[in-house]
Amino acid sequence: MSPDKTSQLSRPSTRERVLDAAERLLASGHSGFSMRDLASEAALSFATPFNQFGSKGAIMLALSARRIDAMEERLNRAPSVGTAAIRVLAAVDIAASVMLEAPSVNRIVMGSIGSPGDAPGDALSRSRALWSLALGEGAGLADATRDLALATLPDHLALAFRGALSFWTAGEYDDQALGRRARSAAAACLLGFVSGDERPELLACLEM
Repeated sequence: MSPDKTSQLSRPSTRERVLDAAERLLASGHSGFSMRDLASEAALSFATPFNQFGSKGAIMLALSARRIDAMEERLNRAPSVGTAAIRVLAAVDIAASVMLEAPSVNRIVMGSIGSPGDAPGDALSRSRALWSLALGEGAGLADATRDLALATLPDHLALAFRGALSFWTAGEYDDQALGRRARSAAAACLLGFVSGDERPELLACLEM
């Protein structure tokens, strides 16, 4: 492959340049940045962020999607061993670690997407997909309720993690508490579907 083609492949797309610029502005404390500020930071024309996303709210939704993409990528790289419950708790740890890599930025992103916007995002469906990936085929779940678990747990786990994030975003959970609280919420969701052997470990997660 020629150097020019290699350079083109490694160069971020216009969409990614806009998101990267938004990340930098948020990290520097400019949560109230305008689309003009964003275009300037990205070294793009004033109209480009609008053409790519339509609104600042859509940009914040895209930043949220980046986080879920990072969670899914890391979960895919993690060893796929153990039961569904073990893998879900590992996914919780991964998800919390992603959010804690830039807590001030991520609190702003979460606060933004939690407010009414021009159009709903797809955070719930993307989050469901993450927890479905973690559950896999349901190894270790009780046979009698495995199908029900696989059908309903992704939604419950998405709600549980989002709940922990909402209290963290509001400052009611500090950074050290986020992972612990999120594990506890996930464990509570799992308890009704696991075999007896896994219940002690999940119950231990509830002891905060």
